[in-house]
Amino acid sequence: MLSKYVNVGNRVELQSVKHLNLGVPDSSREERKVYSTKVYDIISDERIELLMPMEQTKLILLPVDGEYELCFYADNGLYQCVAKVIDRYRDNNVYVLALELLTNLRKFQRREYYRFSCALEMNSRELLKEEIESLDHNRNLLQPELPLKRSVIVDISGGGLRFVSTLAYEKGSMILCNYDLVVDDVPRHYSLVGKVLSSTPVENKPGVYEHRVQYVNVDVDKREEIIKYIFNEERKNRHKEKGL
Repeated sequence: MLSKYVNVGNRVELQSVKHLNLGVPDSSREERKVYSTKVYDIISDERIELLMPMEQTKLILLPVDGEYELCFYADNGLYQCVAKVIDRYRDNNVYVLALELLTNLRKFQRREYYRFSCALEMNSRELLKEEIESLDHNRNLLQPELPLKRSVIVDISGGGLRFVSTLAYEKGSMILCNYDLVVDDVPRHYSLVGKVLSSTPVENKPGVYEHRVQYVNVDVDKREEIIKYIFNEERKNRHKEKGL
C-alpha cells in the first residue's frame, strides 16, 4: 500500500509523538517540533527510508525507537501515518533514517489530528448559559450533577470527536463530553467541553443524529493522553492484522 501512494523523492514532515511523563514539569518537556525531509527509499509496505532531516547545515539525529507522525506530500494528496525509527546509517555518503510503520497509511485533506475509528461510550449534554459564560472568563463552573444523555463516539482525535446520539444539538452549541479511556493500562476519565461543528440526521436511523465536535480549551496533558491512546490502539490493530 505504501508504494502505491508514496514515491521516492516525495516531501515528508515528521512530528514527534510525545510520550507522557506527567511527573515532569512543563518547562522541561520537549516540544513537538516538525522536521521536513524527503523519501529516500521504500523497502516494503512496513518499512521506509528517509533522508535524515537537517536544520541549516546540521544533521538532526532523531533517536532510535523514537515515534513520529509522518505526513507525506504525495503526487495525489497528503497521506499520514505513525512510524518508529529503527535505525540510522550512511548509504553512499547519504545519511538515512530507517522507519517501521506503526499505523496504516491514511489520506487526509489538510493538516489535522490523526482520527481513530472506534465505538466508545460517552455521555453528553448542552452547557447552560452561565457555564458558557464562566468559560469565557477563564473559569470552570461546570455543574457535574446535571443529567447526561448516552452517546457513542465513532471516531476520536486530539482535536475533537464524532459521535451519534438521539439528541439533536444545534451547530455552534457548546456541550459537555464525558468518556473514559485506558492509557498505558490506566483507566482515565475525561470531562471535556466541545463546540458542535455539525449535526446531521443519520440515514435510515430515525431520531439518531451524528455530531462533529471540536474541543474547547482542552488541557495540553489531556490532549496528549488522547493522542497516545489513539496511537496505542492503532498499533494494537496493526499487530492483529499482521497476526502478531
